Amino acid sequence: MTNIILFLLLGLVAGAASGLVGIGGATIIIPALVFLFGMSQHLAQGTTLALMVPPIGLLAAWTYYQKGFVDLKIAAFVCIGFFIGGLLGAKFAVELPAHILKKMFGIFLLIVSLRMIFFK
Repeated sequence: MTNIILFLLLGLVAGAASGLVGIGGATIIIPALVFLFGMSQHLAQGTTLALMVPPIGLLAAWTYYQKGFVDLKIAAFVCIGFFIGGLLGAKFAVELPAHILKKMFGIFLLIVSLRMIFFK
């Protein structure tokens, strides 16, 4: 029961961060599943991808859309690319050793963080 409450709390925090600044899965949920819940990198990534299957961001996106902050054409094209790219990336990732995948993930987060801090 405790884990269920903790998972719900994680979802709440990630959802709030997603609605607030557009982050959640990769930057909050995956590290939490790995470091707080002891999941492997592969399991954390797969679990996070599985939770994206339902229309997870629907209400948050609707809120942005109502204020004129959604470009549906761009979203549709990115969605198509994400659909195909996700398949290709997953096929590659599941074949990588866990320690390499974890390092790749960390490097990705570091590069994004540094870019957001030091560049426009």
